[in-house]
Amino acid sequence: MILPLSFYRRDDVVQISRELLGKYLVTRIHGKLTSGIITETEAYAGITDKASHAYGGKRTARTETMYAEGGVAYVYLCYGIHHLFNVVTNTENIPHAVLIRAVQPQEGLETILKRRGMNKPVPNLSAGPGTASQALGITLQNNGLALTGDKVWIEDRCLIIKPSSIVTGTRIGVDYAGKDAKRPYRFLIKTKF
Repeated sequence: MILPLSFYRRDDVVQISRELLGKYLVTRIHGKLTSGIITETEAYAGITDKASHAYGGKRTARTETMYAEGGVAYVYLCYGIHHLFNVVTNTENIPHAVLIRAVQPQEGLETILKRRGMNKPVPNLSAGPGTASQALGITLQNNGLALTGDKVWIEDRCLIIKPSSIVTGTRIGVDYAGKDAKRPYRFLIKTKF
């Protein structure tokens, strides 16, 4: 079942980030269907979170998507190289988002390998936010897309993740955010499927 907009339009971005673990991120890019189980996420709590692109109410051409009604993709370019895929949550003008840091490939493995320039699966095939997006074909062209459409969406396939299988930690690469960098906003499934 494709997640309904009501899933994204709640106010607790940390809870949503945790609940995205075990969901399937699915893409249909250039007619190629690929998917992966979401295995790692990070929450970003908008204008009050120094690690967020929208901290302090910052609005730029890049961050404007974060201010949309929850249930759209926020894709941005990191270091001019990596496309990073985020899920916008909450209501309009409250810029919360969840970064999808890793997925475990499920469907379209041949396409995923081709996109990653590999011949066979390896443990880190899509184990980072840039490689997860690359594996699933997500680029800046997907920025702002509704997650209930036919190009990028998230499904609940009733995969149960035991609380004991979830590791909570601090976010990665946001040391500039001071105390906010130490918030326990990163979630990771520690077991493989």
